[in-house]
Amino acid sequence: MAKSLFKVLGVSALLLGSTVLHAQQPEKSPSPSGAQAYIVTPVNGATVPTTFTVVFGLKGMGVAPAGVQANNTGHHHLLVDGMQVPDMNNPLGTAVTHFGGGQTETTLTLTPGQHTLQLILGDYLHIPHNPPVVSDKITITVQ
Repeated sequence: MAKSLFKVLGVSALLLGSTVLHAQQPEKSPSPSGAQAYIVTPVNGATVPTTFTVVFGLKGMGVAPAGVQANNTGHHHLLVDGMQVPDMNNPLGTAVTHFGGGQTETTLTLTPGQHTLQLILGDYLHIPHNPPVVSDKITITVQ
């Protein structure tokens, strides 16, 4: 009987702790009015080779590596072929490619066909800003 009671209490404590942790949303860094992320190249509708360069653009904010906390800065995350943007209330996870070193471009190799690209700016903890700074989604064709 005592063993069963301890199991029930243990499971209850675990569920309560999980609920408390889930309820605590990370604090989001503010983004200035008019801040914009965009893809410089390739342009929407472009046809590109299998391996190509993507250049990231940012207006109204600065780029800082992950872990460096500075007002009005962040680092890029690239969503390739995403149907929707990830949860904007938590750190960006594996659905995006992280550029935590402050990189402003990358070389991609994609399979032939149509693909979409979209940038999301994250703060020093990879959390999207408030409001989020997200580029328009572009569509490219890989030869």
